[in-house]
Amino acid sequence: MNIGYACQTMGIPGLKLGSCTVKNASPEVLKGLILANLNTLDRMLDYNQEKGIKLFRISSDIIPFGSHPINTSKWWEDFQPQLKAIGEKAVEREMRLSMHPGQYTVLNSPDEGVVSRALADLEYHCRFLDAMGLGREHKIILHIGGIYGDKGAAIQRFIQQYGNLDENIRRRLVIENDDHQYTIGDVLSIGKREAIPVVFDSLHHQVHLDNGCSEAEWIAACADTWKAEDGAQKLHYSQQAAGKRSGAHSETIDVSGFLEFYKRLPTRELDIMMEVKDKNLSAIKCINATSAPKISRLEQEWGLYKYLVLERSPRIYNEIRQLLKDKAAYPVVAFYKLIDEALKTQPTGGNAVNSAQHVWGYVRDFADEKTKFNFEKQLEKVSQDCSTTTLKRQLWKLANAHGQTYLLNSYYFTL
Repeated sequence: MNIGYACQTMGIPGLKLGSCTVKNASPEVLKGLILANLNTLDRMLDYNQEKGIKLFRISSDIIPFGSHPINTSKWWEDFQPQLKAIGEKAVEREMRLSMHPGQYTVLNSPDEGVVSRALADLEYHCRFLDAMGLGREHKIILHIGGIYGDKGAAIQRFIQQYGNLDENIRRRLVIENDDHQYTIGDVLSIGKREAIPVVFDSLHHQVHLDNGCSEAEWIAACADTWKAEDGAQKLHYSQQAAGKRSGAHSETIDVSGFLEFYKRLPTRELDIMMEVKDKNLSAIKCINATSAPKISRLEQEWGLYKYLVLERSPRIYNEIRQLLKDKAAYPVVAFYKLIDEALKTQPTGGNAVNSAQHVWGYVRDFADEKTKFNFEKQLEKVSQDCSTTTLKRQLWKLANAHGQTYLLNSYYFTL
């Protein structure tokens, strides 16, 4: 089983994709953005390898305006060496990549213009994965689309348009249930009829329930749509955001809730894509929660979170320190419960000063008198209004200048 995340890598400096407006999308600007984004994707794969993450969804924005008429470049040829190298890296490291066109890529629309744009978008996504030399187990995920007042007719339009797709696109395409129009039963009926693999989305299913089977039975039924050449069955997992619209993804994954879902799975021979706001952070949580117990996993995580936690709650900071003292234990659920509680807590001026002083201890000896004076001045400001932006910028600059890797990797600066 692989657990992965989608599109963005959180908490890691320098891993943000670039974009521009249509107005500024000149060939020169697009060329620069594409090169920068491919370099960022390459570094994302390196990060994923380091963290043991083998499943990753590439953002549709990797090529700005990839299916828009304004992008007239043959980027798949111009950047072929970079694309091929990234693909080879993914294959060598046994990473499974995917893409997921957005809500406006609708094959079954009665509007020919919408369908034409959807076809162009699918061609773009398929071309990107092809340009990396990836096999058909690297998928493109798509919703069925709208109902438009006649569900039966809408399904027939989807089937017709699917049949007209280029064979290479059909080999990559998988379909999933949504939270409003098509239940998992609806999608399975299409998948079975047209031999299309089906992705079970857990939150969509909770919101748009089909009581024909239990959750585990639906997942098992979806497994039958996946052939060996499609790779392992995929499913999407997310949790409802408290106080938000039905179907909104949570900020982070509650580990206890995920483990309950994990225990209900009818098989471990599948891949789980986390759809959650904090992306890789929750993927790592769930990987640690389902991996062989090893206290060093939690200690590594604590090294990343500790000063961020201290800034919010000295009480929780001390509770986690005590929790990790027993090296024979593996309190993964309790650990992440405390982390989640801390991150929901707003920092106070006093706690922010306390945390900054701990970080300062690593770089104080490198600071000249002017820097020390400015630090003390910023501390006083933080104690009054809890605005840490300038202070953290100063600490980051010192840590970076003097190679303090432990600090540079800390979420204290990035979350």
